[in-house]
Amino acid sequence: MPRPPRRRRALRFVTMHENATPDPATTTASTASTALDRAAAAAADGPPALRFPFDATALTETPINTERLVLRPLEASDAPDVFEYQRIPEVLRYLPWPERDRAEAYEHTAKRAAARVLEGDGDFFVLAMTLPGVPSVEESTGAESTGAESTGAMSTGAMSTGTAPTGGKPIGAEPTGSTARDRVIGDMMVRVSSAKHAQLELGWVVHPDFQGKGYAREAGIAIRDFAFETLRPHRIQAFLDARNEASAGLCERLGMRREATILEEQYNDGEWQDTALYGVLRREWAGARE
Repeated sequence: MPRPPRRRRALRFVTMHENATPDPATTTASTASTALDRAAAAAADGPPALRFPFDATALTETPINTERLVLRPLEASDAPDVFEYQRIPEVLRYLPWPERDRAEAYEHTAKRAAARVLEGDGDFFVLAMTLPGVPSVEESTGAESTGAESTGAMSTGAMSTGTAPTGGKPIGAEPTGSTARDRVIGDMMVRVSSAKHAQLELGWVVHPDFQGKGYAREAGIAIRDFAFETLRPHRIQAFLDARNEASAGLCERLGMRREATILEEQYNDGEWQDTALYGVLRREWAGARE
């Protein structure tokens, strides 16, 4: 999910052995080799440039289809389904948002749904993860249900290397079913971290009742591929609560690299929380597809 604009800061890489003394010769050779590799890669990639502006409204008519899901722009009318999972305590635990009542949550969903255009830093859009054939909360019950407690809730994650799911439908294909009344089981976010350096941030939240079925991986692969192919970032990254084992596991299953743990990066719910940083470069993504 979108986080507030990030400040430049020194990152503490907790996997480093801080008291170890490296071999100068080995370190110098390794550093030189890495620098040459990066220089060659940069020359091949050319200067960073995102394809802007981009209006996600176009995905209303030509949504992103996976084997089982339809990903289309979030709408204000999705508020009942969104409220259904965003009020679950174990989901809220990993979101940098306050607890909201129904009216506040509906207003928040409307604001997120209105964000469609990417032009500069901080801009974002949100895609609803809809499951064709499964009715929305209001249609299935006549009113919003109470939600369910769950451990290991999945929220705030990112894309990574991998391959498209077998049997998936191409981006821009006709929807597999009507999305107007299909259940929204989660949402995916794309945010501009840095237009200058061609960096995007991705995030997600999935209703606990629909976790463990591969839906998040399906949607993650699709939105990652769409972002790299359409917006052409140099790098895609994700920030998640370091305690969120479900999202961390998803990132790892997708082949994403955990690059750092930022210690006590945010203060929420009366405690300091660590943030895990994951990232993947465009050339890594492209190489995995060859």
